[in-house]
Amino acid sequence: MKINLPTWLLVSFFVAVVSGCDTDDKAVALVAENSDSAIHTSIASDKFTAPVNINSGWFYFKSDNVLTLAQAQALAQWQPVSLPHTANIEPRVVNDQWQGDAWYQKTLVKSAQWDGKKVFIDFEAAMNATEIWLNGEKIAEHLGGYLPFSVAVGEHLKKGNNVLTVRLDNRDNAITGPKPLEVLDFNMYGGLYRNVWLRIENPVHITDAVNAGVVASGGIFVRYPKVSETDAEISVQTHLAKDAASRNIRVQQRLTFNGKEVAKVVSDVVPSVAAETSVTQTLKVTAPNLWSPKFPHLYQLETRVLVDGEVFDIDVTRLGIREFKLVDNQLYINGEKTFLRGVNRHQEYPYVGYALSDAAQYRDAEKIKAAGFDYVRLSHYPHSKAFMKAADELGLVLLDAILGWQYVNKDPAFADHIEQTCRDLIRRDRNHASVLGWECSLNESDMGEALVDRLHGVVHEEFPGENVYSAGWVPYGYDLYLQARQHRIGHYKAPTKPYVVSEYGDWEYYAMNAGLNQDSWGGLLQEERSSRQLLSAGEKRLQQQAANIQEAHNDNFNTPAFADGYWVMFDYNRGYADDIESSGIMSLDRLAKWSYYFYQSQRAPATNGGPLTNDYMVHIASYWQADSSLEFYVYSNAESVALTLNGKPVADGIRDNTRYPHLKNAPFLFKIPQFEAGVLDATAMASGKVVARHRIATPSEATRLVVSLDRSSVAPQSGVNDLVFVRARLETAKGFNSRSNTTAVTFTVDGDAQLVSPVSVNSEDGVASALVRLGRDIDSVVVKAVTDAGLAGSLSLKK
Repeated sequence: MKINLPTWLLVSFFVAVVSGCDTDDKAVALVAENSDSAIHTSIASDKFTAPVNINSGWFYFKSDNVLTLAQAQALAQWQPVSLPHTANIEPRVVNDQWQGDAWYQKTLVKSAQWDGKKVFIDFEAAMNATEIWLNGEKIAEHLGGYLPFSVAVGEHLKKGNNVLTVRLDNRDNAITGPKPLEVLDFNMYGGLYRNVWLRIENPVHITDAVNAGVVASGGIFVRYPKVSETDAEISVQTHLAKDAASRNIRVQQRLTFNGKEVAKVVSDVVPSVAAETSVTQTLKVTAPNLWSPKFPHLYQLETRVLVDGEVFDIDVTRLGIREFKLVDNQLYINGEKTFLRGVNRHQEYPYVGYALSDAAQYRDAEKIKAAGFDYVRLSHYPHSKAFMKAADELGLVLLDAILGWQYVNKDPAFADHIEQTCRDLIRRDRNHASVLGWECSLNESDMGEALVDRLHGVVHEEFPGENVYSAGWVPYGYDLYLQARQHRIGHYKAPTKPYVVSEYGDWEYYAMNAGLNQDSWGGLLQEERSSRQLLSAGEKRLQQQAANIQEAHNDNFNTPAFADGYWVMFDYNRGYADDIESSGIMSLDRLAKWSYYFYQSQRAPATNGGPLTNDYMVHIASYWQADSSLEFYVYSNAESVALTLNGKPVADGIRDNTRYPHLKNAPFLFKIPQFEAGVLDATAMASGKVVARHRIATPSEATRLVVSLDRSSVAPQSGVNDLVFVRARLETAKGFNSRSNTTAVTFTVDGDAQLVSPVSVNSEDGVASALVRLGRDIDSVVVKAVTDAGLAGSLSLKK
């Protein structure tokens, strides 16, 4: 994609290229937040056209049966939709995910300005086997549901209206894998669930990195031969497609930081012999602002292609100057030894599956950063470009993965497909500052040494150079070993290569093979000992989840691993189970459990936690009700915590360093002499000052319903099919959480928006969550909520 910028920053870009749309269905292009990137809407050249988002103006229907194109077009079930779009709105607990054919259709109007140019439709992803027709002529097929592909449509376009038809088959596929849905540990959903773009290219243009299909080339490829605090070198390789008639072609690179130019270089005249060629240039930066999880500084690289001095193409790449280097099996980021505290993520939302707006993707990344994490394993497939960009901005180190889970097909076509997905993944994501390694590995699958060698070789073929790392779940072959603590009992002799504790804290407690102190848990039922606890599971079980995680994370420091990744950030649905996998530290609706606050307490004050955090935090892990344990934890990254009960001091917390000697900030253990209903107030202190407070109260009957928008620094976005959570909190008369579970709350939406979740939603831990899809007129949206007992509240989204 030509404009590699944050996709939640949007402005209208009016172009007469899309038909079937009224005035409100104008196409949208992206610009960055600083004035430098506004060049895309102010170029003094009629030769260059920025890619156009064509998410609006589609029609859709789904079919359980396989139909011909003629049969599909003859049906009357087509409904207007906008992208991202899911093939089926699922229940919150997905126990029979829909599989079949999803049909999409859109009309394009050919412009005379496209004559003599190349026209592409760029799909960011489509699930899973794709067939594409233009005006009834089949022009393309694609296999694989998570990575981008492009379709050249220029030579097939006719004057006037052109009908683009897409058929998607999300049934089980032996070539793409992984396991059939009925035995799969996650759901793959369906539909045109990511963005689609119209790209108009001059005969001389920068190629698309994935579509070019060139090893270690295509599009823009950025590398860093030299990185230090004093100076850095940036190698930029630009791959051009051109016609024989073009002369005097030059490539200009301009690097800016916060809108200020820091480096610029222009190439010699590019030889005009070959139809494709690469131009490599070097930019030198003095005293660079280096990218790291602590300081995610980003530069903007603007690449211009000039033909006889006129702009024919522009590509904008956001990049971070940084060095990931492994020395003696430990990670150094820009020369600083770094341990990465991390988590695994599944990308699904309730009801819509994978069809998240770009803004919703950012909100997920924001929550992960705020939870105290600096590393995310993108399990077990490629995640969206929007999430990758958010990670760059927020300072999340990523392990990028291809699709795979407990499945290998001996058909050579399977290995060929897996190799291609590895190549496409690297070509799509290689310029992201956040990517540490490439998990071109089939998770928990017996791949065999030949396939491991092949995939490891592909990583280094596609991304030649130093400090490039392949990663796999087996100790053989790959540069990094993704060792899952939860698949064994205790720790064994450390591998001889750098490794990550890639999954921990869930399965070993569910299967009771964690070792440690589990022999003393005879009084707990299996479901009570598990880390799989819904937000509504109650105080004892949520405390148990947190205890499991504290224990396992502490134990990870007994290994030489340079990172760990808890399983998992958000609860998720599974194909083979009729329940939600609930080991997440946040619910499927993105509400925090106590484990979330444990991890948050592990971040040192005054370090980058993203826009949702303060330097200091404190959180009481108790409901403080009659049957509550008098011994509980308070999480904080402050120096000390004091507790009062109904205004009277009851105890000072003692960090539980005996039980958790390796934690950065062991939780404060409190022992209260006796229960007394009322308000517990935790005060966190640092340098003699109060730096954070948290108050809870013994739960009582709810007397009011407070409706609010999910907390985020990203405001609701208009015209992009944005999804937001609206919370209805059941509060007591004094404003405390009632802790009510299963209270039915009925939601209604007025204005330009749609309720995606059911009309009636049950509360979890005192909060009912509605998922709302926004239209273009956000100011018109009002969400109302009411309980059977008559408690009511409302929220207006008007600014």
